[in-house]
Amino acid sequence: MTSLLVRPTPPDEQGKVLEVTPESAGWEHVGFRVHKLSKGQQIEGHTGDREHCLVILSGRATVSSGDHRWADIGERMDIFEKVPPYAVYLPDGVSFSVEATTDMELAVCSAPGHGNHAPRLITPDQIKQSTRGTGSNTRHIQDVLPDSEPADSLLVVEVYTPAGNWSSYPPHKHDVDNLPEESILEETYYHRLNPSQGFAFQRVYTDDRSLDETMSVEDGCCVMVPRGYHPAGVPHGYELYYLNVMAGPKREWKFQNDPAHEWIVKQ
Repeated sequence: MTSLLVRPTPPDEQGKVLEVTPESAGWEHVGFRVHKLSKGQQIEGHTGDREHCLVILSGRATVSSGDHRWADIGERMDIFEKVPPYAVYLPDGVSFSVEATTDMELAVCSAPGHGNHAPRLITPDQIKQSTRGTGSNTRHIQDVLPDSEPADSLLVVEVYTPAGNWSSYPPHKHDVDNLPEESILEETYYHRLNPSQGFAFQRVYTDDRSLDETMSVEDGCCVMVPRGYHPAGVPHGYELYYLNVMAGPKREWKFQNDPAHEWIVKQ
């Protein structure tokens, strides 16, 4: 069994269906969890020493933190509507609550915080959309919390990969402190499939193959990427969504392609 694949579980009393912590992952920075909440259900939390980005994956909610209250936010009722999400940035050291105003799915992304930023709402019109790649390497990007927007550690992005396509491809990595060429970033991939009975594949490997795992990913699974290259592919007939959370010692996304496959982008 792979050590990098985290499968969803039935909801607990807080609606939590999946969780990755620095302790469970064996790393230092990225935390990630998913809650599925019924209409009227409420959860409360404290950010502790970690900044948070609450991403409303689907449905609507009221989010409160101190004097801040964002009522009934959310637009897409299904992830595969592809409209950008609403999200809330929270610094470390604050309490918060989330009340579902419809059935909803919430992603809680976290990383070390340093108290440098105020809570804020991230609206769909603030999220940059772009397309990368060509042909069967085409995928569509929604930058929820890129390095051009204020935060201490977190980077959060959504990616839609059309049926039959590859993504995070050619294989790339970000596990060496060699800026401006490459940065160290831990990463999680939260996968969803459309239709939901589908599957995808993700490989995580290093140059020396001391890490080399290929996973069959189903709807709701999470893949942890502590280091190495990490391409993903989805078969014909099924569309792949994933939410990436990245964080490391420096908040900058610089990567290197696998030299064996660099030719693909140089054609």
